[in-house]
Amino acid sequence: MPSQKSAADPGTGEPGARPDSSRLNGPAQPAELTTGQVVGRMAREYLRPHWRLAATALLASVVVAAATGVLPLLIKQALDNIVGSDARMLLLVAVGAIVATSVQAVAAYFAKVNMSTIGQYIVSTIQRRMFARIMHADLAWIGRTHSGRFISGFLYDASRVRDSITTTVIDLGQNLLTVIALIGAMFYLNWQLALMGTAVIPFVAILVRQLGRRSRKAAKQTMRGSGDLSAVISEALGGIRVVKAYDQEATEIARATRAIDEVLRHSLRALKSRAAASPVTGVLSGFGIAAVIYFGGRSVQTGLLTIGDLGGFLSAMMLAYEPLKKLASTQTLMQEGIAAAIRVFPILDIEPGIRAPAGAGPIKVSDGAIRFEDVHFRYGDGTPALNGISIEVPKGHTVALVGPSGAGKSTILNLVTRFYDPNSGRVLIDGQDVSQVTLTSLRSASSLVTQEPFLFDDTIRANIAYGSPQAGNAEIEQAARDAAAHDFISALPAGYETRVGEAGFKLSGGQRQRIAIARAMLKDAAILLLDEATSALDTASEMQVQKALVRLMEGRTTLVIAHRLSTIKHAHNIYVIDGGRVVEHGTHAELVAQGGLYAELSRSQFIEDTADTRAPVNDETPQPALAGE
Repeated sequence: MPSQKSAADPGTGEPGARPDSSRLNGPAQPAELTTGQVVGRMAREYLRPHWRLAATALLASVVVAAATGVLPLLIKQALDNIVGSDARMLLLVAVGAIVATSVQAVAAYFAKVNMSTIGQYIVSTIQRRMFARIMHADLAWIGRTHSGRFISGFLYDASRVRDSITTTVIDLGQNLLTVIALIGAMFYLNWQLALMGTAVIPFVAILVRQLGRRSRKAAKQTMRGSGDLSAVISEALGGIRVVKAYDQEATEIARATRAIDEVLRHSLRALKSRAAASPVTGVLSGFGIAAVIYFGGRSVQTGLLTIGDLGGFLSAMMLAYEPLKKLASTQTLMQEGIAAAIRVFPILDIEPGIRAPAGAGPIKVSDGAIRFEDVHFRYGDGTPALNGISIEVPKGHTVALVGPSGAGKSTILNLVTRFYDPNSGRVLIDGQDVSQVTLTSLRSASSLVTQEPFLFDDTIRANIAYGSPQAGNAEIEQAARDAAAHDFISALPAGYETRVGEAGFKLSGGQRQRIAIARAMLKDAAILLLDEATSALDTASEMQVQKALVRLMEGRTTLVIAHRLSTIKHAHNIYVIDGGRVVEHGTHAELVAQGGLYAELSRSQFIEDTADTRAPVNDETPQPALAGE
């Protein structure tokens, strides 16, 4: 897992501070949306494309409600005919009950299956859209949002949104229709008793609304805690070597425990609110049932009602209170889904700030010459990073960037590919402003090799071909040979079909770097960007990688970030960056002779190198302008 960068510094390459819980859940949320707004948007965007399935489910729900509403009338007829000793009518009523319950069961099945199908489509749609938005989002925005927040959104929030939609259409819709049908039956049988029995419904609605608000608040806290927990787990796994090296297992366990306890606390609060809805409805319903039993019973005793009237009415009332209790529980569950949607929508709505203007055409690269014209850049918090940078990288030349950590070197490199845009000034390739061409063509014009090359958990062949999916096996193997990687790959049991594991952990640092170089060679772009490509390697690996880079740099315009100055002695030009400015530039010999910052850096590294036990680099061998040094 890539290390987290500072949110304030998008491009220096310096490790950022460990994110605290206040930053784990991404950018600030917009103003709170109402339930109607959220439900309306979910219906428009996720329910409407499946309107046929939804309409079928709703129709089935209407059938369920109608069949349920018929049952109290059948019970009335049954009781009256028991008293009247009409066996034929009793048989018809029994057959009618079988038909009604069978129709109810079949309709409920189709409603459930259709809405569950829609629910699965909704989850996959949300996840696809979220991933696409994240992939197209600006690096600055991604850097401000912890990866745990995205994981939580994919695995938890999307499912909650699905539950909210399916619950609204099936549980809420079906139960509401059933309650309406049964209340209609109650008024048909006796409107006075119906008024008594339904008098508790407004009180139920008020209490359920309060419980829904409490559940929504608890759900928001639970989802935020889930994001924090995902972040803790991903960090601990990504930095497991550091954790063990510094004997900090107990610290990480304590962090995870705190996050788990936080999720547990809010989950229990949401659970209690959700669980309270049913008993609250049951208790209030009991008052209505008691009133109907007493006054209805007295009416039977006085002859105002038949036993069938009372029995049918009580059946309707009892049947109505069950979906009424489900409606109460559904309301709190729906509020949890709405809370999830409010967290998901900002990701679905994110628009990249870095994009090609309307009508932009592809960049036309002939020489690959790069020019920075008075470029200024500020971080997201307004801190200046580059102050009037002007750099020339002629066709086929190797130009190196050196300077103290945090000077802005990586920011300069990132501007070439428009990972970020300057606040003022221009970056040109072959005289074309990179902000005026399509991003696809711009990024196809360059290859990037970084200090810590990222490999996907796939085969070596797939990793080399990443970015060149149409390449054949012969081209892939030739790129590996040029990168000095073919021999070690061939020695592996599965050769090019060997899976490299998560982030390439099955391979050594030098092997990963050579595969990254092979990837760049296969792409065969005119511009090569090297970001400290050998600084993390041991001497033996570094020598192999340097030889591979010499071949990669042949005939290409190369911009290099270097730490060890011995690797860039033969660069055509060296720019010394300090405080976001070019303070010196020239060849290695010219800069040493000037006695400035470069000469100071060179002297300090010479002292370090003389104390280093590594084998010295032979200065008679042309050295590539390597990134990562």
